[in-house]
Amino acid sequence: MKNKLCGVEDTLYIPLVARIYVSKRFPDFFYDGKALELEEHILKIVPVINTTEFFNMASACRQQTIDKKIKEFLNEHKECNVIFLGAGLETAYDRIGNKTAKFYQVDLPNVINVRKGLLGEAVNEKLISGDMFTLEWINEIDTKLPSMVVVSGVYQYFTKPKIVNMIKRMAERISKFELVFDVTNTTGLKFANKYVKKTGNTDATMYFSIDDVCVFSQEVEMKLVSLDGFFSDALLHCKGMSLKTKIYMYFADKLRRTMVIHLCSK
Repeated sequence: MKNKLCGVEDTLYIPLVARIYVSKRFPDFFYDGKALELEEHILKIVPVINTTEFFNMASACRQQTIDKKIKEFLNEHKECNVIFLGAGLETAYDRIGNKTAKFYQVDLPNVINVRKGLLGEAVNEKLISGDMFTLEWINEIDTKLPSMVVVSGVYQYFTKPKIVNMIKRMAERISKFELVFDVTNTTGLKFANKYVKKTGNTDATMYFSIDDVCVFSQEVEMKLVSLDGFFSDALLHCKGMSLKTKIYMYFADKLRRTMVIHLCSK
């Protein structure tokens, strides 16, 4: 199987490779068994991704932080929806292991085809092909149920007006709506763009960043539930990282270059 994706779609392999790296190096901190099952196959598709320890940790720590938000939501709601937009090859469904909620994976048709071939489709999981911004995927869910929408490593590739408009329209159509997404500030966005180019992908420029989270929550007319950095747990529990990585991680959180934002409808 050859890699036939390009641009933004090609970035779906980067976080998967990062989760494999961290699962092997720090399994007591973060472990993704499904990602490890795919290691041999993925290396045949993308034999080399030029990356660093810091960016591998950033990808896994982002997912660990988001996983916690999803688990908290699932503990509060037995019957609910968890919707991953721009799902790519995210394996949170397997890490979380919930069989009662309804999970939805939304992405472009060729990405969904790759995902279905590699990860399959579980009983309480539905794969939806399409452009997430059209919101046609909402027709596939029960909008009366509490719904958490997860957008991980995706919004950065789009413009702020498009994102703001999308969030407002989701809130109008989903009655009990929560949104979790990752973002960086303006300075962090510059570093992230350099990183993606370093991996060999020169067609996936990032545009979106947030410097004032409170102002953004007002713009999208939603309540700010929480704002978290990526790295506090990793700095405490991952022994053996380089000093350079630890310094980057510390300042990334302190200067809000890495953030997970949790919003809910008012």
